[in-house]
Amino acid sequence: MPRKPKRPCSTPGCPNLTDGQYCEDHRVEERRRYDKYQRSSDVNKKYGRAWKRIRDRYVREHPLCEMCKEDGRLTPTDEVHHILPVSQGGTHDKSNLMSLCKSCHNKIHLELGDRQIRS
Repeated sequence: MPRKPKRPCSTPGCPNLTDGQYCEDHRVEERRRYDKYQRSSDVNKKYGRAWKRIRDRYVREHPLCEMCKEDGRLTPTDEVHHILPVSQGGTHDKSNLMSLCKSCHNKIHLELGDRQIRS
């Protein structure tokens, strides 16, 4: 199957082509900028190494998107969603988690109004 053509790096003035949004030269720099200015400063307290272990265990137990599965589609899990967000007092307990594909996860957050559509 043919590969998708490479596209220009999203950094203004960068001539490099890439498979992702940023080239190798700018990916780390943009990640640092995102972490510093756009992410909450306490995000690592909420989503640290312990969360990664919980998330990985939950994905092993629930490998398919729960919303797609209800509609009769079999879609692999991409995200683990907190039904009650951690910022609103939710926990990492299994009863508060839901496995979702990216599409369903984005749909939920758009309905909640805490994310914007990126073009």
